[in-house]
This record gives sequence, C-alpha cells and structure tokens, in this order.
Amino acid sequence: MNDLYEKLVNKKEKISLIGLGYVGMPIAIAFAKKLNVIGYDIDEKKIIEYQKGMDPTNEVGDEAVKETTTKFTADARQLIDAKFHIVAVPTPITKSNIPNLKPLEAATKTVGTYLTKGSIVVFESTVYPGVTEDICVPILEETSGLKYREDFKVGFSPERINPGDKENRLETIVKVVSGSDEEAVDTIAKVYELVVEAGVYRAESIKVAEAAKVIENAQRDINIAFMNELAMIFNRMNIDTKEVLKAAGTKWNFLDFVPGLVGGHCIGVDPYYLTYKSEMVGYHPKIVLAGRRINDKMGEFVVNNMIKQLIQAKINIQDAKVGILGFTFKENVPDTRNTRVIDIVRELEEYKIPVVIHDPYADYEEVYKEYGIKLNTYKELQDLDVVILAVAHDEYQTLSESFFETLYRPGKNGNKIMLDVKGQLDRNKALAAGYRYWRL
Repeated sequence: MNDLYEKLVNKKEKISLIGLGYVGMPIAIAFAKKLNVIGYDIDEKKIIEYQKGMDPTNEVGDEAVKETTTKFTADARQLIDAKFHIVAVPTPITKSNIPNLKPLEAATKTVGTYLTKGSIVVFESTVYPGVTEDICVPILEETSGLKYREDFKVGFSPERINPGDKENRLETIVKVVSGSDEEAVDTIAKVYELVVEAGVYRAESIKVAEAAKVIENAQRDINIAFMNELAMIFNRMNIDTKEVLKAAGTKWNFLDFVPGLVGGHCIGVDPYYLTYKSEMVGYHPKIVLAGRRINDKMGEFVVNNMIKQLIQAKINIQDAKVGILGFTFKENVPDTRNTRVIDIVRELEEYKIPVVIHDPYADYEEVYKEYGIKLNTYKELQDLDVVILAVAHDEYQTLSESFFETLYRPGKNGNKIMLDVKGQLDRNKALAAGYRYWRL
C-alpha cells in the first residue's frame, strides 16, 4: 500500500468518487486534472447530464464538465478498477430528527462489493463520531470478504465545500484528513494535497476528524440561533435588528452573523448528528438543541408577523394571497434539500392562505416530487397582498420598484405588505413608498 500514491500519480491506478452531488462533483473535477477518475452515482439521469457536459448543480459549470476526463457512470461494477475510493453521499435526518445513515450504508455496501486488496476508502459524508469505524468498516468487511487494516484501510476527510460559494472552494479550504493508521493518513494526505492548494491538516484520529466536522456547523447553527432570538426580542421592541447588528459590527471582535431561515443539508442537519451521539453516551445537550428549536421555529415566526400585518392593514386573512420569492435553501444555488422556506409554506397552508412561489434556480420537477409544490413564473405572481422575499438570490436584488408594483393588487401602497426575510431591500425606500415593510 506504500506505493499506492505513486501508482495513482502515474495513472497506473484509479480513484473513484461515489456520489456526484454538490460535494462529490467538484472533487471529481479537481482530481481529474491530475489522476484517472471514475465518477459514480446511482442517479442515471444525473449521469446522462454529466456525460452530455451539463452541470445541474451549478457548482463547477458546464464548461468544466465538458472538459473533464472523469469517467461518469451509473454502473457500480466499474468501481472494481479503482484502488482509492472517496464516498461523498448525503447524510440526512428523518422527520423525527434522527440521523438517516441509509444512503451512506448503501454506498458503503456498493464500495465493499467491488473492493480489492490494497485499497483505501475515504469517507467525506458528515457523520457523528464513530460511524466510519463502527458502522462503515464492518459493512466493508462483510461485503468484500477482506480484513480491515490488513487488506484495506479507511480514512475520514470531512467535506467543507460551501454550495454556491465561488471563493471558498475545495482548492482554497484547508482539508482535514485522518486514517486508520499512519500509513493510511500519509497516503490520504498526499493524495488530497494534489488538489487542495490550502494544504491539509492531519487529525489525530478518525473520530477527531468526524467530531471536528460535526461541530463546525453546530457552531454556526448556534450563532445564527442567537441572531434569530435577537430578532424576536427586537421585534417586540420595534427595533430594526439589521440596524442593531450594523452598529454592533463596528467592534473588531463582533461576530458577523445575521438572522434567517436555517436549512440545507449541513447547518440544519449536522447538529442533530451531534446530539444523537451525545444522548447515546448519556448526556442531554442543552445549548445545541436550544439553537435548533429556535431556528426550526423561524418559519412560524415570519408567518405570525405577516398575520399581524394583514390585520393592521384590515385585510381578511381568508381572502389574502401571498407570493414567495425564493425556495432553495440558500441564495444562488438550485439545491432545495431541507429548505426551510417550506416551513413558511406549510404555515400559510394551515391558515388556508393561497400562495404562489417563484425561484429562478430550483428545478420545478424536483420541487413537485419532493414537496408536492408547483413553482410559478413571474407572470403568475399577480394580485398579491403579501410578497415574502425568502431567499437572497442575486436576481431578486436587481428587481425594480416598478416590478414589485406589478405583483400587488391595485390599490394604496399602505395595504401592500412586504416581508423581507434576508433584508435584501432598502428599508427606508420601501417605507417611503408606503409599503408595510417588515424584516427579521
């Protein structure tokens, strides 16, 4: 196994990527510039798009997909040709907020089926400490018939890719690596150093690397929860939270966080992996779960304030019509997994309020399949009483005042309600125009 790195560099052995989504695809593209890469995904439709040079994730762009030498396939049998495997599949949670390891377990079985002696398997999927060695390794041994540490080795290198971020990319973020022994760590580190310009950090153990990843997003979740709680407090005081944060931000050590909906496949999910394992070892976490409870309630908070605005505008709630701009989990990405905009939609449904939703990035078919929601075109956003700017897409920030006028029912601006969840618009201009403007 000592010469695996040399064989990869000399293209006598291949590397495989299992899972070609927002994380796996950029990794495959990056490694293909230096190594022979097999890109595998169970989604045949996605593979066909990649083979045609199309990038549905918008992470690397069509041109990069067209130019890459990555061999895209939905045929798992081709994994037998690789000696270095990177598993980058989703690790979601159930409706009960319990870790759902089924995608990871299925991917591990697939790798194990075609695992050969002298191979290394690196997991990038976010998990709680212990999953790699306690769950994934036994699956690899059982399906491959090989012996851990003797016939194959494993590592864990947590993904740190930020979807939609063109500055903080795989190449520019320090890569944490770990392995089953020093030899594995050394090989894994040298392989990642081929593409990660920022360098690698060798964690003391696999469990340390797993824990480091899961607390990164838990920390962000807690900080955003603090901002959301401040928004709820200042809302009662009739103080603009954004203005408060601008003032506080003039201090050098004030942390730059803002209130908002916390979704996606990382920040809104990873804390539950940490708390799940925490309770397994006998400790009931307080701060982490408190942050989650606050963030999970923000959709309800937004709608409650909308209802107050409707009442003040003397608009019958049952007759109101609401338009939502944005449905993806964050700005400028097509990813709708675990979007918390759905919380606003479900709350509106509880009130029997008709809602139309527009998003320039989201896949209409995917949204309908996952949420049973039909997205709308701009032309279908008409005769509204309320406009909710839910996602800070760049496109929405270029919309003119005259465009917003076309969205509402004819009448006085005093009855036109605008909820700006991310504070995208100029508050003073909106108020001066007579809108009932509210933001977190």
